[in-house]
Amino acid sequence: MKVLFISPHYPEEMLDFTRGLAEVGAQVYGVGELPKAALPAKVQRHLRDYLQIPSLFDEDSAVRHIVQAARRFRPDRVECLWEPCVVLAARVRQELGMPGMSPDVAIGFRDKPIMKQRLFDANLRVPRFARVRTAKEAFEAAYAIGYPVCVKPVAGAGSADTYRVGDDAELRAVLGAVERHPEINLEEYIEGEEFTYDTVCIDGEPVFESVAQYFPKPMEGRNNEWITPAQVVFRDPYQPALMPGIELGRKVIKALGMTTGFTHMEWYKKPNGEAVFGEIAARSPGGKLVDQMNFANDFDLYRETARAICWKSFEAKPQRRYHVAALFKRAVGQGKIRRIEGLDQIQQRLGPSLVVTDLLPVGSNRRDWRQTLLSDGFMILRHPDFRTCMDMMRFAISTLRIHAA
Repeated sequence: MKVLFISPHYPEEMLDFTRGLAEVGAQVYGVGELPKAALPAKVQRHLRDYLQIPSLFDEDSAVRHIVQAARRFRPDRVECLWEPCVVLAARVRQELGMPGMSPDVAIGFRDKPIMKQRLFDANLRVPRFARVRTAKEAFEAAYAIGYPVCVKPVAGAGSADTYRVGDDAELRAVLGAVERHPEINLEEYIEGEEFTYDTVCIDGEPVFESVAQYFPKPMEGRNNEWITPAQVVFRDPYQPALMPGIELGRKVIKALGMTTGFTHMEWYKKPNGEAVFGEIAARSPGGKLVDQMNFANDFDLYRETARAICWKSFEAKPQRRYHVAALFKRAVGQGKIRRIEGLDQIQQRLGPSLVVTDLLPVGSNRRDWRQTLLSDGFMILRHPDFRTCMDMMRFAISTLRIHAA
């Protein structure tokens, strides 16, 4: 099995997906912009070969370079789990006449207005929405939908450049902040809690399902520096309070024509219990969610996703043992990390429940919190009891302090 894997080193979780492909017996041919010598050793050791191309984002050029090379070694699969290049992978498949997601299906997972229109046509509950390219169109859409509205890039990833807008003045300011995007999706703002529905699918059928909740909504965490974003993967997603989102997610996957691979969907639970679609991508989630799923189930989802892609098989049995929380801490102040407080108390109280601590060392430059969810350090913890897991998460959030100057 020869797998051409686009961007095997970035984002960070692609290193483990590359490893997973190799571990299930694939010969992995990487494609990216970096020279091969600049790739992390963790990636290089799992690659059969590597193709450096000038740009992944000049899509027409990238297709030509990749197809020309692929015709020499004849891959069996072309895969990508990084949001900006999912359509690129589909176009390469089409040019090579290979199985897998087509460009039309891939666009439905990438372009938010197309995505929502297809789901609306399938009678699924989506926010009222409009594709807008000018300020005039934006104001017209906001008046038609009614404030508050949500503004996000049509082809964005995660919560980057996503804003809640409550009136004309806020909309005018936000349009200036997102003006580099040629078009935006303006939609109804849904009040309620925000969750994920994550799957690994084989031929459109979920063989693994997981649900997580964000604390707070990603949009709030993305736009307020003082917040410590956190998220919890539920031990057992098949509980009455979460089933409306799972049932919605299954219908979404079917309506959009999912094939084989990972999906990452976000949905809202309104105060009345109604599940409302947010958005979905045909790729794995970032922000350590795959690691959280692994800790919840004591298995290797990177390897099992690779097995599904290569061999249409999912061999691991989800254990559903733990609720798993992750929290992402931002330093107070600017410049270099000067001191870290509270770590000893957290380690003492949480003990073996604290499974990952990854903080920037003292002396490091503080990261730009607007550009990375991981911020200046993160922790992952787990416990079989939900309330205990939540208490531990809140204790860690309130106790850990990272100071920069």
